[in-house]
Amino acid sequence: MDVADILAPGRTHIGVDVQSRKRALEWISEQLAEHIPALRARDLFQALQARERLGSTGLGEGVAIPHCRIHHDRILGLFVRLARPIDFDAPDGEPVDLLFALLVPEGEAEAHLKVLSQLASAFSNEDLSARLRVAGSAEDLRAILIEGCTAQDG
Repeated sequence: MDVADILAPGRTHIGVDVQSRKRALEWISEQLAEHIPALRARDLFQALQARERLGSTGLGEGVAIPHCRIHHDRILGLFVRLARPIDFDAPDGEPVDLLFALLVPEGEAEAHLKVLSQLASAFSNEDLSARLRVAGSAEDLRAILIEGCTAQDG
């Protein structure tokens, strides 16, 4: 699965100002529902919250990949660079400023794991994360992430 297909233009944001993990998940849910009218923000938020209750989706090194299963026909993503890092209960105890929200259709377990693995691998590249943290626009942020994920595949 190509990250460029999952992360449509317009679903990358810089400077999002939230104060908590809960508010970050609410904001992400609102944005995705705005872009995909078939989805309801409240349902998305509840699904993301339920997944977080199973264990934090914080990876460490300032990165989190909140994700959940949804009733939809394709995998969707939204990428956010926060204005300020927030606590995300990451395993390394570090706050998070890069979040890639991933919504996966029920029944797509294999694709879900493949995309999670691809993203985790890309985010483990310190150079990529550094470039994401200094990107000047949402468009640049998206291009850098897609390039980083493509490089991981190659």
